[in-house]
Amino acid sequence: SEVGFQFGQFRVCQCCGVNIKLLQVGHLSSFCSRFLFDWKLKASSAAMSLTAKDKQNVQNLWKKASAKSDDIGNEALSRMLHVYPQTKTYFSHWADLSYGSAPVRKHAKTIMGAVNDAINNIDNLRASLGVHSDLHAFKLRVDPANFKILSHNIIVAVAYFFPGELTPEVHVSLDKFLAALSHALSEKYR
Repeated sequence: SEVGFQFGQFRVCQCCGVNIKLLQVGHLSSFCSRFLFDWKLKASSAAMSLTAKDKQNVQNLWKKASAKSDDIGNEALSRMLHVYPQTKTYFSHWADLSYGSAPVRKHAKTIMGAVNDAINNIDNLRASLGVHSDLHAFKLRVDPANFKILSHNIIVAVAYFFPGELTPEVHVSLDKFLAALSHALSEKYR
């Protein structure tokens, strides 16, 4: 699909094949979330480019935050499951989805381990997240829109634990990094 489309044109949803007329921004919600996620990533690809300063900001923040990465992950995943209950469908096999439960903490540790790996390989996110992309696309079949939801909750958790460190500039850098991470994770969906 093209990035520079005009509202009023028809586009076919890449997931379900439905023709939808683009009338205004609010009508984008008519698209399935996988199309929206892909469209937003393509539309903002220039904005997602990580500058050297962005990379430095993320790495400096992570030097301080990595000691609490398990807590950040638990907070982010717990918030996501509570605030976005539709995400619970991917974890229906867990006995306990409550805040801080053993399965939530275990998966949060796995997630933050992947985030840590991504930060350590910030110049080649696709390669460092390729295995995770395959897993989520082909085996787990996770809707890639959930990566953006989790990214938002990671930012909220970082702000909760490190309010003084998350300056506006660092916030933008972290948001761009997590968007790039989400994009790399969704690579196999295309």
